[in-house]
Amino acid sequence: MGKFIMKKTNTGVKFDLKATNGEVIATSEVYAADASCLKGIASVVKNAPIAPVEDQTVEGYKTEKHPKFEVYTDKAGEFRFRLKARNGEIIAVSEGYKTMKSCLNGIDSVKRNVVDAPIEKAE
Repeated sequence: MGKFIMKKTNTGVKFDLKATNGEVIATSEVYAADASCLKGIASVVKNAPIAPVEDQTVEGYKTEKHPKFEVYTDKAGEFRFRLKARNGEIIAVSEGYKTMKSCLNGIDSVKRNVVDAPIEKAE
């Protein structure tokens, strides 16, 4: 089972979703307050398990409805995903992956690890 770690930044608070092995599999934006961050976590928990994958790396890809995971390539040529909520807002993003398979495994890990994930506050 994964866990959410909330941590303070210079400008607010953000969360990381960590897999059972301790690896960060998704990160949030920086929120102004703890309450907003907790709403972001709730949105990831609600949306991730039901979100289809939209592969934006192929030409003429099929557009999925929100919520969805969007897979794309970054400027370095690495694969990344972002989870969008029902309203189209980005609620979590990934690190860069060398292969599409690794990126899809990351999405699968998010879907599995959000279920019943506890929330901890980093010191």
